[in-house]
This record gives sequence, C-alpha cells and structure tokens, in this order.
Amino acid sequence: MSNAMGVRLVHNLTHPFDLIIDLAEGPQLARAIIAAHRRSHLQAARPPVGWGRELATLIVTGWPLADASAVDFFLRCRAHLVPGGCVAVVLAHGDVSLPIDVVIAAKRAGLAYLQHIVAADRLPRRGQQAQLAIHTDVLILTRSVIEGGGVDG
Repeated sequence: MSNAMGVRLVHNLTHPFDLIIDLAEGPQLARAIIAAHRRSHLQAARPPVGWGRELATLIVTGWPLADASAVDFFLRCRAHLVPGGCVAVVLAHGDVSLPIDVVIAAKRAGLAYLQHIVAADRLPRRGQQAQLAIHTDVLILTRSVIEGGGVDG
C-alpha cells in the first residue's frame, strides 16, 4: 500500500479520535494514522496480543490471509467494528477472482460490500494504448447498521 492510499483510507473512512486496527504490512498506514491524529492498535493488533476490547471504526488488512479461514476472520472483524465501520482489504495483485472471493466470504460473515478502490501510479499517455499500472487495489467492506448485512439506502 502506498503512503497516499494510507492517508486516503484514514481521512475518508474515519474521524478524529476514531480507533483504527492496523493489520497491514508496512508503516504506511501507521504514518497516516499518526499524521491524522487518530488512535490505533498498531503492533498490539497482531497475535498473540489480541485486538483489544474497544470497537474500531476501521480495520485495515492485507490479503490473502496466511493461516486463517476467511469467513472466521471476517466474523472477528465484524465483532470488533462499530455499526457503520469499515474493513479495508488490500489485495494481492494478479488473481482477478480474488475480489469476488473476498466479497463472498465477507458477506457470509455479515459484512456488506461498499467500494472497490483501484489506484494507478501513472495514467496512459494520449495516443498510446497502455494499461494502467496498478499499485494498490483495496476492497472496502462495512458492518451494516441494519442486521442481515444489507446497506442503508
């Protein structure tokens, strides 16, 4: 995840003093959390310490998971989110079916799809056929404020 994506997630999905659980690799999200004056479980969120008792507004994680069931992981995320809170899943590149698999597992755990963010590092130039070079691909899932995983209209 780039520094800019970390800043975008923190500023767009949280308010000052909201709690963020950082399960992402690298320091990019931690830098954004500190700069935006948010609170976080940084290293403490990783095993064996636990996720803490307070509910978070945002959980950011890498994907795929190393050794956890996807549905069990999303159930744990849902249990640690405030209603309306979000899980940002930073996807590995290359597998086009991965976003669908993540959304299906999240839905089984009671989370709803909210947004898919794709950030490119450079745009194609005029007159040239070129594909965008994607540097960050993030799925945003939410804990609905209504039971059953539906999204408020």
